[in-house]
Amino acid sequence: MKYSQLFPKTQREAPKEAESINHQLLVRGGFVGQLMSGSWTFLPLGFRVLQKVTQIIREEMNTTGAQEMLMPLLHPKEIWNETGRWDTAREVMYQFKDTRGREFALSFTHEEIVMDEVRKHLRSYKDLPIKIYHFSTKFRNEPRAKSGVLRGREFLMKDLYSVHVDEEDMYRYYWRVKDAYMRAFKRIGFEDIKLTEASGGVFTDKHTHEFQVLAESGEDTIYYCNECDWSQNKEIFDGLVGQDCPECGKGKIWQAHSIEVGNIFPLGTRYSEKMGVFYTDEQGERKIPYFASYGIGPSRVVGTLVEVSHDDKGIVWPKSVAPFDAHLIGLSGNALEVYTKLKEAGVDVLFDDREVSAGEKFADCDLIGIPVRLVVSEKTGDRLEWKLRNSEDKELLTLEQAVNKLL
Repeated sequence: MKYSQLFPKTQREAPKEAESINHQLLVRGGFVGQLMSGSWTFLPLGFRVLQKVTQIIREEMNTTGAQEMLMPLLHPKEIWNETGRWDTAREVMYQFKDTRGREFALSFTHEEIVMDEVRKHLRSYKDLPIKIYHFSTKFRNEPRAKSGVLRGREFLMKDLYSVHVDEEDMYRYYWRVKDAYMRAFKRIGFEDIKLTEASGGVFTDKHTHEFQVLAESGEDTIYYCNECDWSQNKEIFDGLVGQDCPECGKGKIWQAHSIEVGNIFPLGTRYSEKMGVFYTDEQGERKIPYFASYGIGPSRVVGTLVEVSHDDKGIVWPKSVAPFDAHLIGLSGNALEVYTKLKEAGVDVLFDDREVSAGEKFADCDLIGIPVRLVVSEKTGDRLEWKLRNSEDKELLTLEQAVNKLL
C-alpha cells in the first residue's frame, strides 16, 4: 500500500477531549475516527488491526469445536420479557418504539436470542452440546462513554454460547474456552493478563471470570497473588493487600489497575428454565439444559493494546496484529522498485512514497507503530536499513535477507 493513497493521513495534534492514550494515538495515527461520544469508525488502517484481532479469536474459538454464525441486532420486546430483562436491564439497553407502536431494543447481548434459536431445534441429548458464536455490534447505554474505544455505546463483540446436558459438561467446556481465550490473548500480544473471579452483573447471580490486562491506565482494580493464578475483582474481594494468598498460601496479595478484555459466564439453567427450553434424555425424560456465555470485545482489545504498548513517539503494535508487516520509507529513487519486489515476495508493506521531509516520514512511521521499519536511501545503496519499532539498533540487509526475516 502506498501511503500517499491511504485514507486518512496522520494528525500532528490529538483531539482536545482525548484523555486516554488510545484515544490520542489511534486518532492521530489515522486508525479511528469519532462520530460522537462512544461511537467510532474503524478507518482502513484501524480496520486492518481489528481484522487480525478477530481472526486470531476466530481461530481459537474454532479449536473448541464452536461454529460461527450471525444473529440480528434488532430485538422485539417480547423475547426480553421472557427472562424479565426488558425491565431489569433497562438502564443498559436502548429501547424504542417503531411507527406502529411496537417496542424493540438494540442488542446489548444475545442470550435470549440464542435460547430462542436453540428451542426451535433442540430435541434430544444427541443434539448436545451446542457451541455457537458470532462477531457483531453491541449497543449499550454507557453513561461514561470515554477512554477512546475502550468504553463505547456501540462496539464490536465476539459472543460464544454453549448449551449442555448437565452442569459437569458445561464446566468442562467452560474451562476449555478459558484456555482458548488465554491462547488468543497471548497470540494477540498481551503479556500481563489475569483470569479474575468477578460478579455476574446483569447476566447471572453466579461468580464469573474476567480476563484483565494489567495497565496503569485501567479503570478496574483487581487483587492477585504474586505466586499463583488466584485473582479477584474489587467487587468481590474481601481481604487486605499484602496478606497471604487464600489459594496457595505462599504468595502475597497485590493490587493493580487493569482493563477487562474478555469474560466468561456459567449461566446454568436460569435462561433455559425461563424460556422453556428442554431436551429428552436417554430415558425419554424431559430435562433442562445448562447454558454458558463467553465474550471478547475485539474493538476494546485494540484500544487496550495501545494503552499497554506505546512510547512517547506513538504506538508499538505486536507483530501478530500490526496493520502491515513492514513500513518502507523511501528517500531515494529506487525505493519504488524495492516496494514492488517486497510485494511480489509476499510482504504486506506500507510504502511512504510522499514528497515530504525525511523527518516527517520517520515521525509518522513511529506514530503508526508497524513493527519493522525499512529505509531506502543514498546511504543504504543496494541494501535496506532494518530497524525494529521497539529498538534503536539498525542493520543493513539485502532485499532477500529482509524478506526472509519478515516471512
